This record gives sequence, C-alpha cells and structure tokens, in this order.
Amino acid sequence: MDIVTWLIVGLVAGVLASLVVGGVGLVGNIVVGIVGAFVGGWIFRQLGVSAPLPGLGGVIFTAFIGAMVTLLLLHFVSGRRKTVA
Repeated sequence: MDIVTWLIVGLVAGVLASLVVGGVGLVGNIVVGIVGAFVGGWIFRQLGVSAPLPGLGGVIFTAFIGAMVTLLLLHFVSGRRKTVA
C-alpha cells in the first residue's frame, strides 16, 4: 500500500472507532487508525482468524477493531492520570 492508502485507511478506521469509543482529534484519529491496523492485524493473527471482508474492506475492518482497542487503552491510561492542583 502506498502512503495515501495508509492515510485513508487510518482516517476511516480512526473516525469510525472515535464514533464508538471517543476520539482524539483528526490527526490523532488518523494516527490511531494506522496504529490500529497493526494492532488489529496482530490480534487477528493471535486468534488465528482473518478479516470477514476481502480486500480494502477487510483492511479497514481490521484497522477499525485495532483502533477501538488502541483508543480504549489510551482512554484507560489517560483517565488514570489525574492532575492534582
């Protein structure tokens, strides 16, 4: 995949995941979507399953699942850091 495809997949997956979990801004959603593609691919490999859709749809689905997991972890970590003033 070229860089434009990575950005589009990251944007779509990040925005979809942010609608479900809560986002971190446009650029953050793109980054979360791209990272989510790697996380989702790792999760699917560990479970021994493949994406239910062929082609780009499967890549976006995998990135969406990974982006949701990444956002949940980010919210969990950032929620524990309360500043005391």
